[in-house]
Amino acid sequence: MPFSRLAAATTPTCHIGLGLAAVGRPGYINLGRDQDLPPVRSVDALRTRTHELLDAAYAQGVRYFDVARSYGRSEEFLADWLLARPDITDVVVGSKWGYTYTAGWRTDAEAHEVKDHSVATYDRQRAETAQLLGDRLDLYQIHSVTPDSPALEDKELHARLAELAAEGVTVGLSTSGPAQAEAIRAALEIEAGGEPLFRTVQATYNALETSAGPALAEAHEAGLTVIVKEGMANGRLAGPHAPAVLNAVAEETGLGPDAVALALILQQPWAGVVLSGAATTNQLASNLHAAAVDLDADQTARLGDLVEDRETYWQHRARLPWS
Repeated sequence: MPFSRLAAATTPTCHIGLGLAAVGRPGYINLGRDQDLPPVRSVDALRTRTHELLDAAYAQGVRYFDVARSYGRSEEFLADWLLARPDITDVVVGSKWGYTYTAGWRTDAEAHEVKDHSVATYDRQRAETAQLLGDRLDLYQIHSVTPDSPALEDKELHARLAELAAEGVTVGLSTSGPAQAEAIRAALEIEAGGEPLFRTVQATYNALETSAGPALAEAHEAGLTVIVKEGMANGRLAGPHAPAVLNAVAEETGLGPDAVALALILQQPWAGVVLSGAATTNQLASNLHAAAVDLDADQTARLGDLVEDRETYWQHRARLPWS
């Protein structure tokens, strides 16, 4: 499996990945984007920003990069970066299918992405991803599976995904919403040819939303690599939005609240890769300090008071504006 390359890596930051959701398109739901991105968010400007981030991440030991069909031009930007650096062969590239980007490079679009987990969408988007990333794609995930997703029951789709796995691409899924745990457990039951279909799971987990934790531990025990997304809760755990207790613990460590928030996830024994969603190289450098944070039992317990009811958390997330 490609994730063995991460297991063999020795850099302190090898378990931190870089996700390109925030820079592959002009609009997203992270807080503070007016300060993070250039005044003109042209394709060229965001391509340049993405390449700056990828250069900085690789130089600082990051070896997992995460994109998706719905992240605007993220696959294209990453593909361009890889093509210009043929000597870089030790990274793991993951992408996702299941959402179609529909914003037309606008921040004020009525709909930014449309979800569809059908075989037809898989066939179309698999071809699109292959055209851009070719044999550099290591992991292909179903994007944002929920318990009612047809992807959990569609045998034809499972057969398609098994064919992809037979070609050497790892098959995984990501989850979203308050019922992540239920979706993860349902996915663990799916087999193709007598073998588990999914080898990775990517889920939201952070200081505010921990409900998927037990299911992620079960996935890890079953042999899946766990990838954690939205560790910063779309900016709610960084900068001026960071809660008082997080700032207090951060002051004790001498590092930023973002680094502490990611360190809290890294200490979970099931966490294989924790994604940074940085939009600037300064944010990335601060995020990567998470590898140096050693939280004690008292600090961990105090941060535990931040946990919200899962329904409340996802309702709040749904209200975040695209900007």
